[in-house]
Amino acid sequence: METIVEQKELFAAVQMSGIFEDSKTFPDMIGKKNIVQIAQEFKKQKVKTDFSLKKFVLDNFEYVENGAQDFEVFKEKDPQQHITELWDFLTKKTKSTDANSTYIPLPNSFIVPGGRFQEVYYWDSYFTMLGLIISKKYSLVENIIDNFAYLIDTFGFIPNGNRTYFLSRSQPPFFCLMVDLLNTFEFTKKPEFYLPQLVKEYDFWMKNRAVKMPDGEMLNIYNDSSPTPRPESYIEDIELAEHSTQSEKSLYRNLRAACESGWDFSSRWFSEENNLGSINTTKIIPVDLNCLLFHLERRIAELHPTLSKVFLANAQRRQKAIQKYFWNEKEAFFTDYDLEKNIQRSNLTLAGMFPLFFGIANSDQANLCANQIKKNFLKPGGLITTTLESGQQWDAPNGWAPLQWISYKGLQNYGFENLANTIKENWLNLNEAVFKTDGKFTEKYNVTNTSGETGGGEYPNQDGFGWTNGVFLAFKNEN
Repeated sequence: METIVEQKELFAAVQMSGIFEDSKTFPDMIGKKNIVQIAQEFKKQKVKTDFSLKKFVLDNFEYVENGAQDFEVFKEKDPQQHITELWDFLTKKTKSTDANSTYIPLPNSFIVPGGRFQEVYYWDSYFTMLGLIISKKYSLVENIIDNFAYLIDTFGFIPNGNRTYFLSRSQPPFFCLMVDLLNTFEFTKKPEFYLPQLVKEYDFWMKNRAVKMPDGEMLNIYNDSSPTPRPESYIEDIELAEHSTQSEKSLYRNLRAACESGWDFSSRWFSEENNLGSINTTKIIPVDLNCLLFHLERRIAELHPTLSKVFLANAQRRQKAIQKYFWNEKEAFFTDYDLEKNIQRSNLTLAGMFPLFFGIANSDQANLCANQIKKNFLKPGGLITTTLESGQQWDAPNGWAPLQWISYKGLQNYGFENLANTIKENWLNLNEAVFKTDGKFTEKYNVTNTSGETGGGEYPNQDGFGWTNGVFLAFKNEN
């Protein structure tokens, strides 16, 4: 089934026209009839003197419904109650009527983040699940995990989201952590049930995202198989290419690779601090990704009846490589590694807390990381994402729910209870203050100036919001 993205002439015409303020709007619209037929009609009608591109699009496509828009908000309501009631409005199931669209159909219902994001997102879903479990929506958690298992079986990996234009990339591999959540009595399926999919996902990352380090060790990067403008940010990518010194293909792949990281965008990936055009994601070895793959190797070793020794050895090798390449003595923190320059990067980012989350850091390293968190990251509303303010949304002054949780749990693992609780309380207080004022939970927050707006990014701050809801409920229910 061809989607609107494959109809290059019509797609480019609409995306470059500025009809829609948000570049994601058109690729997400649903055709009122077969997309190929619509494209053929476009070729016939576009030559007419009275042709209106906007009218043509609105006559032939319909907007994706945002169920959460129908949700009635009461600011005086308890925030936990608000989220519990909101889950139903963020729950979606692909329908047969979605056939003339970019949706990848899924067998079960799922949670969308909210706002412009009306599809399931890979790594978002883990943090959303933390809240669904608090809300006792166990069958929905199982449905989402089964959907991701289906995607692995169908495509060999989990795409960024269930859109055909995401089929060239994944997102941080949190499937193993989702499966770990099943280790309680509330769930009917257990982690070992998903062993085939865990191995398949591991194979995807090792076959498509592995690079050789200077000592011959293999570590992994974020990447994307398509060197073209992103359909959902089409005009933005083309305009950026006009001002970037790198080749168009290289730029587009680096932009897409940053999307696979989930950190789109951040100075973490830049060669020049404040220059998105200098993005160099595919040459940067990320600490968070390699920690996630260490965990995946370790879990497969525990579950696999015949390959346990192989995967345990893989995990042990990776743990040594993480220590060698990512522990930055000078910065007293875990940082990414620049493969092009063969040096550790100096950027301080919350990705450096993943070794604590997975128990890879030693006690001395954990102590130094905790000091860095107190000194450079902790703000009145929680933790900033990086220590640099670049204008990008995954940089200061913004804080994001998943990284609050990773840092909180990482610090708890090493006994830094007071610092962990301060992060939790600062974040909860900010979430609750914004809810009291605006009646919503949002995608990200300005944690430095708690009365200020968040900024950066290619689109306005979105509300809903899946992973913020999940982490809020998880924090509220921590002892």
